[in-house]
Amino acid sequence: MAKKPVKFSVVDAFTESAFKGNPAAVCLLEEDRDDKWLQALAAEFNLSETCYLSRLTDLVSDPALSSTPARFRLRWFTPVTEVDLCGHATLAAASTLFKSGLVNSNIIEFSTLSGILTAKKVPDDIKVSSGSTIPNGETQDSYFIELNFPADPSNEFNSADASLISNALDGASVIDIRRTTVTDDLLVLLPSGKAVVDLQPQYDEIKKCPGTRGVIVTAVAPPESGYDFYSRFFCPTHGIDEDPVCGSAHCALASYWCNKLGKCDLVAYAASPRGGTINIHLDEQNQRVLLRGKAVTVMEGTVLV
Repeated sequence: MAKKPVKFSVVDAFTESAFKGNPAAVCLLEEDRDDKWLQALAAEFNLSETCYLSRLTDLVSDPALSSTPARFRLRWFTPVTEVDLCGHATLAAASTLFKSGLVNSNIIEFSTLSGILTAKKVPDDIKVSSGSTIPNGETQDSYFIELNFPADPSNEFNSADASLISNALDGASVIDIRRTTVTDDLLVLLPSGKAVVDLQPQYDEIKKCPGTRGVIVTAVAPPESGYDFYSRFFCPTHGIDEDPVCGSAHCALASYWCNKLGKCDLVAYAASPRGGTINIHLDEQNQRVLLRGKAVTVMEGTVLV
């Protein structure tokens, strides 16, 4: 029996402009597909992430019941492997669901390999908030989507490998190196935001660096920029030389910079060639990070196989 066609959207996340931010393919599955097919389609899209949504609850048609979160299973695939956590594709998935009319609730729960993650609409007139939301039953054309993710503290790293890491970053001057506890990335502090922007990574050398995923480079932002810090993320071992705006990396960056700057609300700039903005709130007591951003749908279509 032939499989049903799969509807998809390509969404640029953590941006208000098309062709900026981080693109993700969002596919809504009406029936099960095996992992081989899921990985093959992710390779076909060849974006930093392809995510798959499948319903866990019936759609709510009664607006009076819109306080009940819509629930979906969510999985993320790079062109070469499935991953445990992805921020920008979660934002893209939530944006697709909110804009499609498939959900009436302002809150979506995603069942993932990293547990239950939530996405909710919040007003865009407040940069960062740990509790605000758009009242149920009310619509707002312009809003942020706020993701509730686990915090990712980092630990001191063995400096014996500092020269290897500096070489992988084309001889960049390295101020500090730490290792994240959840994603096992290297977090590398550079002298300035300009150093982050100008960096020319050596991807083959990055593959040789310790850690199971990738390398985050970061620095305090220029005072006139309006941001608190800049960052970039390199992940060639997962088939992504540079992830344009990595949400999960900001779970570690939030813990690092909130501690370093002494505040729990931050505005971050992902300084990749595409660029992107993330508003951050760290709930240190509960070890949760709220990542807030916008998204733009740039493409819609159907997978026929």
